[in-house]
Amino acid sequence: MNYESPFIQKETRPAGGPKSRMINLSSFIAFHARRTPKRPALKYRGEEISYAAFDARVRTVAGWLASQGIGAGDVVAVLMKNSAAFLELVFATSHLGAAFLPINFRLSRDEVGYIAGNAGARLLIVDEELAANAAGAKIVVLDDAAQQSITRLASEAAPAPMHLCQPSDLMRLMYTSGTTDRPKGVMLTYDNFYWKSADQTIALGLSAETRLLVVGPLYHVGALDLPGIAVLWHGGFIRVERNFEAETALAAIAEDKLNAAWFAPVMTTAMLTCPTRDRYDVSSLQWAIGGGEKTPEMRIRAFSEYFRNARYIDAYGLTETVGGDTFMEEGREIEKIGSTGRAIAHVEIEIRDEDGRTLPANVNGEICLRGPKITRGYWNDPQKTASAFFGDWFRSGDVGYLDEEGFLYLTDRKKDMIISGGENIASSEVERVIYELPDVREVAVVGLRDARWGERPVAVVVLAEGAALELSALTEHCRTRLASFKVPKELILRASLPRNPSGKILKRVLRAELETVA
Repeated sequence: MNYESPFIQKETRPAGGPKSRMINLSSFIAFHARRTPKRPALKYRGEEISYAAFDARVRTVAGWLASQGIGAGDVVAVLMKNSAAFLELVFATSHLGAAFLPINFRLSRDEVGYIAGNAGARLLIVDEELAANAAGAKIVVLDDAAQQSITRLASEAAPAPMHLCQPSDLMRLMYTSGTTDRPKGVMLTYDNFYWKSADQTIALGLSAETRLLVVGPLYHVGALDLPGIAVLWHGGFIRVERNFEAETALAAIAEDKLNAAWFAPVMTTAMLTCPTRDRYDVSSLQWAIGGGEKTPEMRIRAFSEYFRNARYIDAYGLTETVGGDTFMEEGREIEKIGSTGRAIAHVEIEIRDEDGRTLPANVNGEICLRGPKITRGYWNDPQKTASAFFGDWFRSGDVGYLDEEGFLYLTDRKKDMIISGGENIASSEVERVIYELPDVREVAVVGLRDARWGERPVAVVVLAEGAALELSALTEHCRTRLASFKVPKELILRASLPRNPSGKILKRVLRAELETVA
């Protein structure tokens, strides 16, 4: 019996040539368009788009990109919010053998210009509302109609033929946020994408019946890859919302009977505290992936109480690994509270010291990862690439430990560790204790410069609605659970905390803000 794979394009190698398989992201869209042409692939702003229609769009948009001078090996950058057009470009760029570069639309013009210039982007496609920040490449502006589909611009373009890529070819560039330096361009290949998709299929049970809500920004791995477009690999369905709003997300789940989602922590909190949440039937949701920070037990329990048929899957991952390196296993959420789960099938995790030596169970060190879904390095930066690896083990820059069963526990980012009076303080440990207070909605503990101690721990708290909290009450609570040197010396109340697109609190930004005020 002949089997037609939806994942691997047929080889067209000459006799005696290399035996590497040839692939393209648009291969699986074309496969499902042949098999189930009327099946819905995605929905945006009320328009449902079938696999046949999406396949036609991809080929047409690829033809339009070719008319703009784009070919194999070129970099196509986008500065866009979520839309159907965004996904058309993901697949059309691959269809031509070009590399896709999504840029954080919250960045300044200078930052956008640096990224587009550093990547050597040939084209920058930008939403009209973001055009003022576009720089660094030939620019095409999309109005509202073109955001619904770029085919509105491509009426005279002939559909382009598919370029057959090698598994090791560059599929995407994604720039990580800089701390004290410029952002780094993470190189992601087809190998990286397909291995992560296969592993997520195993871990999450993805299938043609998966119906995914996408409310995070698509320029980030959380929305694009966790599991993101891997759902289309299986012939599943994606509903894309342009922006996140708690009530809109709940309404989308109810309307389209969505059963899967990725939520940044701040999104989960917003939905659980949404005053109109009980208007919506969210019983279809089976799971939601969290992440970006350690999830407090109270949030996991509150999630389960509202989304009664769904489980909250804590996870750990990086841009450099296309996201999703560990997932919490069903039924062990409370037993392993504080853990982000165990490594997926084709990822290995070790904890290492500063010299690269492997550490035993329950000992803190740097989280290092190895596997076929992990980047080979940073774009045009061999020095940073070399410093990011111990041999073939990628250095995450995160501190944590593995227990005896291999469950991963995050302790902190290396740069977020507080050193006070010579003692190391894991800010996440202090945050876990503060989260026990019912008046606390969100908290971040950071170290600020101190003449006597070097650094002093400071708690920055967002209170629950109508709540109040004094430093004396916070101190009394923490002293019963923490060593005295770990107890925050200062309490700062704020309306919100700075976060990145995955929902992780930006402590470097918070520290800079607080030190400027001081």
